[in-house]
Amino acid sequence: MHEPTEGDRHSFERAFTTDDVRRFADLSQDTQPRHTEPDADGRLLVHGLLTATLPTKIGGDLEVLARTMTFEFVRPVYTGETIACTLTITAVTERDDRYDIEGEVVCENEDGEAVLTASLEGLVEKA
Repeated sequence: MHEPTEGDRHSFERAFTTDDVRRFADLSQDTQPRHTEPDADGRLLVHGLLTATLPTKIGGDLEVLARTMTFEFVRPVYTGETIACTLTITAVTERDDRYDIEGEVVCENEDGEAVLTASLEGLVEKA
């Protein structure tokens, strides 16, 4: 367990594949054609909640148990685009058995444009 500290920044990036989107469509049963049929450039539109797995991956790495997460889907994400996601810890309150945390998330495309922003509250248990 990493002790959370206000101001800590954690990042992760990835590009979603056509297979990722199709598997998520099967799992979520959101099989709208925009997620299953390629556009004129051969890309699929990535589900918003699939994009939202980027900050949840960071939270998992940090052993955060989320209480609330609020997402804003700012721009579309397409297969093949590399998306960089950064979580910044904005507040930490130490308790006897845990740390209560708050954070802000920004996920950006290759052009540096925000595609997803989020805020979260959660906890990290002490070891």
